[in-house]
Amino acid sequence: MLETRRILQGDRLRLRPLASTDLRRCVKWFSDPQIIHFLGRNSPVTLPEEERWFRDYERRTDEQIFAIEAEGLHIGNIGLHKIDRVHRKSEVGIVIGEPTFWSKGYGTEAMRTALLYAFGPLSLNKVSLDVLEYNTRAIRIYERLGFNREGVHREDIYKDGRFVHVIRMSILARELREPAVP
Repeated sequence: MLETRRILQGDRLRLRPLASTDLRRCVKWFSDPQIIHFLGRNSPVTLPEEERWFRDYERRTDEQIFAIEAEGLHIGNIGLHKIDRVHRKSEVGIVIGEPTFWSKGYGTEAMRTALLYAFGPLSLNKVSLDVLEYNTRAIRIYERLGFNREGVHREDIYKDGRFVHVIRMSILARELREPAVP
């Protein structure tokens, strides 16, 4: 499937298909307590789990996951999940795993690049995501890009000894906008 080999170019970064050689780095990120704090999982991932997940992913036709590269380094991942070509929608997930690249606009640019691809070549109409209520930095970025809050999954995840709301957000193709300067 040629589409899954596509490389997407942003101003300061590029999105390339995730490869099996990226998995050790992903395991490192998904074992970092600072990163896990903002994700839906509570425990680190092991390399065998990640390799098993990747083999399953390679067989799927409804997912496209990209490695985010900036300054020649793999700094995170962004994926379009549950791509529904009939109803022209998908979900999106992102992680910037390298802390030295946090708060520098790379996540915003990666999200915008992925949305341009989703709404352009993939012809999707809607992209949705779930975000933990306390991830206020991400919520602000999503809102600046044009995402709207659709609702709240109340106390949906048990995290760090308490129940946490999960906010459901989405953006329609016609709503994507240039992010305002923070």
